[in-house]
Amino acid sequence: MQKLPKIGLPVILLIVVVLIFISKSSINIGYGEAGVLFRTFGGGVVTDQPPLGEGFHIISPWNKVYIYNVKQQEFFEGNMQVLSSNGLEISSDVSVLYQPNYEELGLLHKTKGENYVNIVLIPQIRAVARSVVGRYTPEQLYSTKRDAIQNEIFEETKKVVESQHIQLNAVLVRDVTLPVAIKEAIERKLRQEQEALEYEFRIEKAKQEAERQRIDAEGKATANRILSASLTDKILQEKGIEATIKLSESPNSKVIVIGSGKNGLPIILGNQ
Repeated sequence: MQKLPKIGLPVILLIVVVLIFISKSSINIGYGEAGVLFRTFGGGVVTDQPPLGEGFHIISPWNKVYIYNVKQQEFFEGNMQVLSSNGLEISSDVSVLYQPNYEELGLLHKTKGENYVNIVLIPQIRAVARSVVGRYTPEQLYSTKRDAIQNEIFEETKKVVESQHIQLNAVLVRDVTLPVAIKEAIERKLRQEQEALEYEFRIEKAKQEAERQRIDAEGKATANRILSASLTDKILQEKGIEATIKLSESPNSKVIVIGSGKNGLPIILGNQ
């Protein structure tokens, strides 16, 4: 009975050691995550192998795993102050969709670390946005060039961050805020331009209608000239004879022919 505690104590200690070993040697990586292995006695961050995927893993207890979110993520940069091409200060809201390059996750951890968004992505977006917006006037920013600006920021940022192991999926310019006076001036100008376009449209439509009427009148005049040219004296005489014959055959008329009329046609008198 006295020996049992002496035997049980080492067993308990062994169990505790095993549990500690297992807790230090196992790691569970969740959905949408990946792990970068750090080998304490074997070269540090593992960059020549794919990261650890989702699920349960056993590692040496002296090593460490850094967990990264590898799903698409978004960061929002609100009220970012930029200057237009004429030096006017403009506020813009930008959303960036990104995720770490999965295959290069070890290199990202080794070169940039877990704070890579603040170290690389945010400063780069700010720098490129200021550069791109500075190429355009306030009017272009407000009306016609929003999509162009968005695409330019995306393409120029993508070239830089791809080489730093970050995958850029989209850049969205959600809002561009101009000073009130500038915004109102641009809106007035746009309304005036719209009114001018409508006036030009009405003028062009009136010109087209006038041209249509001119062509129609010319067509009718040409037809009348052709008809007049085709009515020779001989044809008119024949038509007159036909009309005279039909009139003479009428049962309600009595025909008296006295001499001859113009162009040799008989003169018909009488009625009943």
